[in-house]
Amino acid sequence: MPSVLGRGFFRPREKSLILLVMVTFACVCFGAIFFLPEKSALGLGAMDDLHENRVYRVYQELKNAGQDFIIPAPPRLDPAELNPNLRHGVIDRPDPHQAQDKARLLAQIEMDLEIKELRQKAAGQRVLDKPQLDLAQRSSSASPAHPPVPPVASIVIQGGSDADPDVQKRRETVSRMMKHAWDGYAKYSWGKNEVKPVSRRGHSGSIFGSSNTGATIVDGMDTLYIMGFMEEFQAGKEWIAENLNFDHMTGDISVFETNIRFVGGLVSLYSLTGDELFKEKADHVARKLLPAFNTPTGIPLALVNMRTGSSKNFGWASGASSILSEFGSLHMEFSYLSDITGDPIFRQKVEKVRDVVASAERPKGLYPNYLSPKTGKWGQFHTSMGALGDSFYEYLLKEYLRSGRKDNQAKDMFIEAANDVANQLVKISPGGLTYFAEYKYGRLEHKMDHLACFGGGMYALGAKTLKNSYENEWMKIAEGITNTCHESYDRTDTKLGPEAFRFSDAVEARAIKSTERYYILRPETFESYFVLWRLTHDQKYRDWGWEAVQALEKHCKAEGGYTGLKNVYAVDSPKDDVQQSFFLAETLKYLYLLFSDDSLMSLDEWVFNTEAHPLPIMGKNKLYRPKGSNNVQP
Repeated sequence: MPSVLGRGFFRPREKSLILLVMVTFACVCFGAIFFLPEKSALGLGAMDDLHENRVYRVYQELKNAGQDFIIPAPPRLDPAELNPNLRHGVIDRPDPHQAQDKARLLAQIEMDLEIKELRQKAAGQRVLDKPQLDLAQRSSSASPAHPPVPPVASIVIQGGSDADPDVQKRRETVSRMMKHAWDGYAKYSWGKNEVKPVSRRGHSGSIFGSSNTGATIVDGMDTLYIMGFMEEFQAGKEWIAENLNFDHMTGDISVFETNIRFVGGLVSLYSLTGDELFKEKADHVARKLLPAFNTPTGIPLALVNMRTGSSKNFGWASGASSILSEFGSLHMEFSYLSDITGDPIFRQKVEKVRDVVASAERPKGLYPNYLSPKTGKWGQFHTSMGALGDSFYEYLLKEYLRSGRKDNQAKDMFIEAANDVANQLVKISPGGLTYFAEYKYGRLEHKMDHLACFGGGMYALGAKTLKNSYENEWMKIAEGITNTCHESYDRTDTKLGPEAFRFSDAVEARAIKSTERYYILRPETFESYFVLWRLTHDQKYRDWGWEAVQALEKHCKAEGGYTGLKNVYAVDSPKDDVQQSFFLAETLKYLYLLFSDDSLMSLDEWVFNTEAHPLPIMGKNKLYRPKGSNNVQP
């Protein structure tokens, strides 16, 4: 039997017909694969669940594979080529071709998503939110409760070089001083509280107990960051992460000093960087201070033991009293810490302190330096703008500013106190020098502490920010006090100011007692130079600052950093052999900012605590970083 496929089984016409049918069948099959629409009889909604939009799916796959898979990465440059103020790291040069390609792709995605929405609406389905397409406009952590934070390009925390090349050179000198001070500490005293720069060994001050707390590291970190010393900053950060633990400390520590240096330094670092490490460490340290507030009035005691939690006041304080400048200089750091942690306990503690102080009747309208934590009554009647009183007044004004001008109690207390001090303690010497006298034992003592030299900057800041009927009077006081503090420097052989100076018919702006002739690298005069320069742009403040830089270099520089002097009236003065941590935190920071552009750490966006740690102003500074908001990086 012949095969059905054998020769002659079909006629030629029949073979042609069979071939035509097979070709037609093949076309139908392949056409179904390539040309039929995506949506089938399953329905629009069901197919949407099974299939993502084709263009968007391709975009997601490319995104997951890496943006540089199709478009090559732009060249990476040393930032020094673009900005000489940045010392480390790399930045990307924008690629216009990459930007154009990305724009076209996102436009196509947007169009396809809109089509998808219309189809979903037509099918009666819930319309899903569009994916986040523009990451430059929305933070990845944005939520309905916390709307996206605007760009932060206006906040200048590095760079800020002045346009004048001579001023640039002076700022570079201060920057080198910071490097020398830090390197000396790192080489001879790493992890200790401070360094002895002459004998080149560690120094632990009694205010920090008997343990090694790295006070210079924590105190100097924000200055390193502002100046752009990122390698040194990273080393300090690693030490803080691995070693800063107050649970391991022994002995009594100062609540005030720990707050302004450690808590203040750490919350400042958090605002500058957004790094959660610094916030967690600040919270840890502040909680270790809370037992000091366990008093009948809520007024904290001066010292707290890290191991037992017990607290006490200094034995020499009048009637076992707490000290005005100490319990009155906690508000800024504690209130800000409550904002960034979401825990109200810190703010509650300092608000109770404020209420007790506000309700206590003031003798002669002045704030005495001592207050009983048991009764809430004032102790010995001694009022001073220097030691024991100073930063209490400063924090009234600055907390009002930090709060976004919402703390009206602080503002009202400051205005009243500033006017009472102006009327009763501000005096003019026979030679025309303005100074703060002290009220002590029922009479005025015509002595002014170096610590009180901050008052020039405080009155100037109050005059310019409050803009009330006292503006002109306060500005005159500010300029007069700052001039007097400069005179106290200029009248010494070293051109550095004494710890205290007196006024009489025979002597003006000079120390008389041997115990008042020392200089321990204090910053208060330079703080006023900085504030007055920013507010007036009077060249003399920069000139005075440069005189101080030269004096520090000549008389205080040692192999291991910078040392204080025991007698500013002797060119060959003996050295005290201590580089105070506040020299890095305050003295060098204020001098550096004095020779910087006004945009760097603008006074419209930042306030400085009494240790010169910058805190952001609520509502003015996008780096405020309250709890639950977008954690914006600068």
